[in-house]
Amino acid sequence: MRILQLSSAQFLGGGERYLADLANALVERGHDVCAILRPHSPLAAQLTKLSPDRIRFLALRNSFDAFSASYLAGFVKDNGIDIVHAHMARDYPLAAYATARNVDTRFVITRHVLFPMHRFHKLTLSRVARVIAVSNAVSLQLQSERIVAAEKIVLIHNGVDVDRLQRVAKEFRRDEFVGKWKLPSNCLLVGTVGELKALKGQEEFLHAAVEIGARHPAARFVIAGVDSSKGQERRKFLEQLATELGLEARVIFVDWLDDIAILYCALDVFVSASRAESFGLAMAEAMACGTAVVATQTDGAKEIIVDGESGILVPIGSADAIASAVTTLLYDQRERSRLGRGGVENVRSRFSLARMVAATEQLYRDSLNIK
Repeated sequence: MRILQLSSAQFLGGGERYLADLANALVERGHDVCAILRPHSPLAAQLTKLSPDRIRFLALRNSFDAFSASYLAGFVKDNGIDIVHAHMARDYPLAAYATARNVDTRFVITRHVLFPMHRFHKLTLSRVARVIAVSNAVSLQLQSERIVAAEKIVLIHNGVDVDRLQRVAKEFRRDEFVGKWKLPSNCLLVGTVGELKALKGQEEFLHAAVEIGARHPAARFVIAGVDSSKGQERRKFLEQLATELGLEARVIFVDWLDDIAILYCALDVFVSASRAESFGLAMAEAMACGTAVVATQTDGAKEIIVDGESGILVPIGSADAIASAVTTLLYDQRERSRLGRGGVENVRSRFSLARMVAATEQLYRDSLNIK
């Protein structure tokens, strides 16, 4: 099949890692995969299996970008594209126009978030062949909105490349990491990963860090994530909060790592303090690395984690509950290891990348009526 992946994303997050993993795997399975991205998109560097000539850059300014819509329609026609797969809501109208101008091409979207769609998407998605929901929570949200017919909604959980992450974990050398980051050799590392915004709960994480640090003087804390706010106001706010809480010497802020798995492996405990998660790819990746996970009871976390077996779930918004769970784990290395093993087994059996790719490939075939 000839497949076009479309994304106007400007930052790397869970949805972008999903797209990169899917596109790279589809190439390995023998498909002709193209990608159209915004100029300077960080996604380009992640599409390692696509030849450079199969990656194009387009303004993709907004849902009503007439030039981009026209270019897309021409690209689809000239390249005989079978599937246009869009990943962001603002790209749906452009993809819909391109496929409407090429009647043999099928339009597919993946819904990565729980945010409600606008009513005008009912018209935009009138010709959509399939809508992929990355979690049961997203599927239920889509069904309740009635933007698309229920029979077009297909649940395909996000996939994680467990084998690659396990290789990283086996090759990881903590002493090298600690030395590079100039951390105390006996430190205990607690970290969280996600875009810097209120929804991700970094404030609660910092408040929990105060109590954790009081119980564990060797504890250090990592907040990793891109700040897309104007003037990086969110990062400044969090840094100021860390200072006010007396944590400035114990908290490390990281914009992005080329291989985030290295950070997951370095952590003694990974924390997801989110107020809402549609799936929680960072949680699943940390689990696949064998790292113990503490997460708030978002829909995504409850779908991924078996409480007490592959992680610990705590109430949303409770810094005290986060601190209590993390503190207990930092005192008990055996329990951290047990939860880490449970996390690897859980992700491998339920959320493997191979399963996700195979299911998506079959969805493409079904939409094209290919046996």
